[in-house]
Amino acid sequence: MKQLMSLICIALFSLTLLAGCGEETPAPKTETAKPSAQSAPAAPAPATAAAPGKTGKVLETMDAAGYTYIQVETGSETFWAAAPQFTVVVGDDVVVPDGMPMPDYHSKTLERTFDLVYFVPSVMVGGMPPAGMGQQPEGHPATSSAGKPAVEATDVDMSGIKAADQTVADLFAKKDELAGKPVAVRGKVVKFTTEIMGTNWAHIQDGTGAAGTNDLTVTTSEVVEKGATVVVTGTLVADKDFGYGYKYDVIIEDAKITVE
Repeated sequence: MKQLMSLICIALFSLTLLAGCGEETPAPKTETAKPSAQSAPAAPAPATAAAPGKTGKVLETMDAAGYTYIQVETGSETFWAAAPQFTVVVGDDVVVPDGMPMPDYHSKTLERTFDLVYFVPSVMVGGMPPAGMGQQPEGHPATSSAGKPAVEATDVDMSGIKAADQTVADLFAKKDELAGKPVAVRGKVVKFTTEIMGTNWAHIQDGTGAAGTNDLTVTTSEVVEKGATVVVTGTLVADKDFGYGYKYDVIIEDAKITVE
């Protein structure tokens, strides 16, 4: 009997062992260890930083009014850009930075209307940094080193100017209150420049204000002469930043100018 019991126990033990071996435990998944931010090797710095903007080849070019116009083919689009005059020929590789789009832009000098032109501060030609990069086009309303419009010194006589709804000094003093609202100011044109960034620029003074608050910048499609007495009407814009150093505490864009 003892021998029979021993044989039964051995048999049961063997069956249990075989059953356990048949249930194979799946091997753990191995994952490639991700290096920590501290242990990860630093990526090598590129030899040259990628140039911002659109890269392409010049299809057509022309100069007019201190600007160079180029038609650029990128492989996915064709567009026109203009920058202060620079040297470029058809076939040159260029990099055009982001700029100010001007739809339906008409150049009086070229007697040509473009569907769209991007006005940019400079263009990189053949991988070389543009000469005079960041300079403003000749004739553009000057800005100071801080990016503010420089005060225009003038020999225009300011006597006898009758104020309209506001004076030039009022526009600066109340710019936050008047921003986005229609304004009217009477003054004299102390400087006028045509076809800069697709529009005409005028500086208006009326004898009020101190340095920095006595010279109003206006953009307009109209043409006026230096010394003319005018009434400027339009919507006041405060703290306008066109980019590339064109910053204005106060400006009236697309203004209507009435010569008196």
